[in-house]
Amino acid sequence: MTPSVLFVCLGNICRSPLAEAAFREEARRLKLDVIADSAGTGGWHIDFPPDGRAQAVARKHSVDISALRGRQVKPADFRRFTHVVAMDHDNLANLRRLAPADATAELSLLLDHVEGREGQAVADPYFGEDDGFDLTWADVTAGARALAAELRRLRG
Repeated sequence: MTPSVLFVCLGNICRSPLAEAAFREEARRLKLDVIADSAGTGGWHIDFPPDGRAQAVARKHSVDISALRGRQVKPADFRRFTHVVAMDHDNLANLRRLAPADATAELSLLLDHVEGREGQAVADPYFGEDDGFDLTWADVTAGARALAAELRRLRG
């Protein structure tokens, strides 16, 4: 089965699209066959593009996320994806509540996959200054690299 990862934050316009993009880039670099997507636990930004500051930080790293659109987590996502990866504890708790009884996805925090960062949250840059998006990019890139390497090891 092809590994598939859904990255989840609150609104799906900052952290989760950046994590999806960083993961896609790392998977491409490793020549890892995976499926990646992102979603939010909230529905405020459905069909909206990522925040302009998120797009700017991605562009700074030669990644274009402008075509991504916000969507909300659905019950089917817990069966469709092998991994549902939250950016913080609140969203992980919400995912646990939203998961249907027949869920098969493995739930985790993104930084659980980074040695020494287990249990840490990816900081939400939405209400802060632009430089917060640089920190978020660094966090999601570290998590994406670690998760992609983990999936590659599991694939053999």
